[in-house]
Amino acid sequence: MAEPIASESPRRRGRRRAGADTRGALLEAARAEFGERGFDGATVRRIAERAGVDAAMVNHWFGGKEQLFVAALDFPIDIATILDRVLPGPPEELGARIIRTFLGVWDATGGAPLGTLIRSVASHETAAGMMREFVGTALAQRLVRPVAPDRHELRAALCGSQIIGLGMIRYVLRLEPIASAGHDEVVSATAPTLQRYLTGPLD
Repeated sequence: MAEPIASESPRRRGRRRAGADTRGALLEAARAEFGERGFDGATVRRIAERAGVDAAMVNHWFGGKEQLFVAALDFPIDIATILDRVLPGPPEELGARIIRTFLGVWDATGGAPLGTLIRSVASHETAAGMMREFVGTALAQRLVRPVAPDRHELRAALCGSQIIGLGMIRYVLRLEPIASAGHDEVVSATAPTLQRYLTGPLD
């Protein structure tokens, strides 16, 4: 029996050969490109080249660059799991639990997905919308409202400024000594402010 004929084109098109994870390869390449270049600087062509597939596969699997960006920002841990970690316990220690969990989750990934989101939020509405959704829903409704005495939306926005600011300094700017500080040191320095935003007087 004759041997199967190899592809005539040296250029890799369409899906990868059987068994290869095209979607996973695109996500990995997208995270690297968005992390290095931000949303505007990363291109579908470069992402596809980095993944070793045809650029048409971005539309096939994700529908376009924007949808790929959203998929690439998948958190390493779901919100429900985070809430299960931080909500149980004394309300007056919630700020410390939030900061400690934040550091534990993002240090484990090197902060790359969070850094991508923060770098892109100022210039791209999808990223900005994701951040607003996070602050308005995950923070305001699930963390702040159960413990705060009043002004839930303001308190959620203030909490967001503290957490996102910490992420910017530690994972994007990598400003020392915060970038390499231990968890206990960061919690001790930042949790009291976050706790005041959660349960203390704002005036």
